[in-house]
Amino acid sequence: MGYAEVYKSWQEDPERFWMAQADAIDWDTAPSKALFDDNAPLYEWFKDARVNTCWNAVDRHVEAGRGDQAAIIYDSPVTDTKRHITYAELKDQVAQLAGALAAKGVEAGDRVIIYMPMVPQALTAMLACARIGAVHSVVFGGFAANELAVRIDDATPKAIIAGSCGIEPGRVLEYKPLLDGAIELATHKPDFCVILQREQAPAALIDGRDFEWDAVQEGVDPADCVPVSGDHPAYILYTSGTTGAPKGVVRPTAGHLVALSWTMKNIYNVDPGDVFWAASDVGWVVGHSYICYAPLITGNTTIVFEGKPIGTPDAGTFWRVMSEHKVKTFFTAPTAFRAVKREDPKGEFYAKYDLSELNAVYLAGERADPDTIEWIGNLTGKPVYDHWWQTETGYTIAGNPAGLEALPVKIGSPTVPMPGYDVQILDDAGHPVAAGELGAIAIKLPLPPGTLPTLWNAEARFRKSYLDTFPGYYETGDAGMKDEDGYLWIMARTDDVINVAGHRLSTGAMEEVLGGHKDVAECAVIGVADELKGQLPMGFLCLSTRVNRPHEEIVKEVIARVRDQIGPVAAFKLALVVDRLPKTRSGKILRGTMAAIADGREYKMPATIDDPAILDELKEAMQAIGYAK
Repeated sequence: MGYAEVYKSWQEDPERFWMAQADAIDWDTAPSKALFDDNAPLYEWFKDARVNTCWNAVDRHVEAGRGDQAAIIYDSPVTDTKRHITYAELKDQVAQLAGALAAKGVEAGDRVIIYMPMVPQALTAMLACARIGAVHSVVFGGFAANELAVRIDDATPKAIIAGSCGIEPGRVLEYKPLLDGAIELATHKPDFCVILQREQAPAALIDGRDFEWDAVQEGVDPADCVPVSGDHPAYILYTSGTTGAPKGVVRPTAGHLVALSWTMKNIYNVDPGDVFWAASDVGWVVGHSYICYAPLITGNTTIVFEGKPIGTPDAGTFWRVMSEHKVKTFFTAPTAFRAVKREDPKGEFYAKYDLSELNAVYLAGERADPDTIEWIGNLTGKPVYDHWWQTETGYTIAGNPAGLEALPVKIGSPTVPMPGYDVQILDDAGHPVAAGELGAIAIKLPLPPGTLPTLWNAEARFRKSYLDTFPGYYETGDAGMKDEDGYLWIMARTDDVINVAGHRLSTGAMEEVLGGHKDVAECAVIGVADELKGQLPMGFLCLSTRVNRPHEEIVKEVIARVRDQIGPVAAFKLALVVDRLPKTRSGKILRGTMAAIADGREYKMPATIDDPAILDELKEAMQAIGYAK
């Protein structure tokens, strides 16, 4: 069946559709039904089933005779290390660590925080928790002590598993002092910590609390898989909240398994044994869904990459990894490719590698600008699929289901909603708008399996954040539109739709125009306060490294481009050339923080910011044109 038939089959009988997808999972007790709606608008899926995530991701492949297949390829240019770990080896490693956790009192339902760099042991730790029914919460390695402390107090973990350090290009970041500081700050104290000692920066261990990774596993019995109920939390993943306090997204076990299993073939078009690479980090949802769980659930080989798109050692790293490990499907954030394009605009590194095994490139995590999509497509000759989802959903809301049917690509659109998602564009009063009109993007309840059923210990906040604005819908926080063909267009976060003299304008649409200029490698547009018009757009331009023209010329050209392509209504007259943009570690541009600086408003330093010094640089540049007072 093609996309339209599959989507229609879900619409007509969601219960039958999801029960059919559940056949791909090994159940200890099969679910009697898919949807449990007795507590609407809080919904749950496959609640009465019993199942184990680790069994489905590891053991069953070994039992099926595929234990010699590589489960994980570890490629670390920062340590000059490459290693293959088979499914049989992974099973032994996970069972042994799970046994060590169990021997120290970790039981089903207990929380374990994981604070690790991009090494295979991070996946081992996640799977070991899943094996015994413990609920893991991965915190991005290197997060500041106070932010880690907030998560310790919210999740109240029995144990913390950490690396001694992470490795960045040109520097080693010690994690243990940050961990010690966080535990000191936190009200809740873990019973014990397990520390993976790395030779680049071995950590001092606190006697009685800290245990070395190998030593804690010596002499313990490997643990078997513990079945848990379908609604049991597989993990908690903290995402930044608008109030500054992190929100603990809960991922339910059974729906997580069913949904991720469906996506690997139908969206990413990979089969068991294929090599799948998501260039992200285990600290983010992409790392959970598409480095660890989904590829292993479906018997793929997943790549754990410890490096950067540039500087480890050059802008050819992505191509080298894809070529060397015969990657079939590649998934990353647009910002990674913008970094590559800025260093190597002509794609000279690409020509050095054989990418014949690569079928397609997938982009997500932020809006994919047309210029970047076209650059990748023209360079590689491969399909480039933008797709849209959130930490809260855990997998694709709208995408191009290439494994079902590769739909025509409309550059700038993530294509169409996936089965399970009834996506609507609403006005401020909650009424659907006509095709082509900008509005708030909302999803009719219930959300599909695997999406968040609530926030950890915060049901009232869950309702307020996602359900109360548009009753009967999940509020995505994004703004956009649908066209006549049903394609979705994500234009901006709701907060990034600016009001210029009564006209609602998308900063994302302006960014597309700026990004289309031949000298612009990356850009951002924010709304700044204006007495006359309410708000005005301000653009920030990062230029390609080889540009040597006067910046004033380029600024004039991009202002003219916006006037020509969007019109005078945009009132686009402010643009600055800057060296870099403030981003989270996952590559999202901190537009809200930039707008607060421009308007002279107070702001909280984002916990996820990659380099706080960038904010001072931007403030100086804004002050030079009369803003950020």
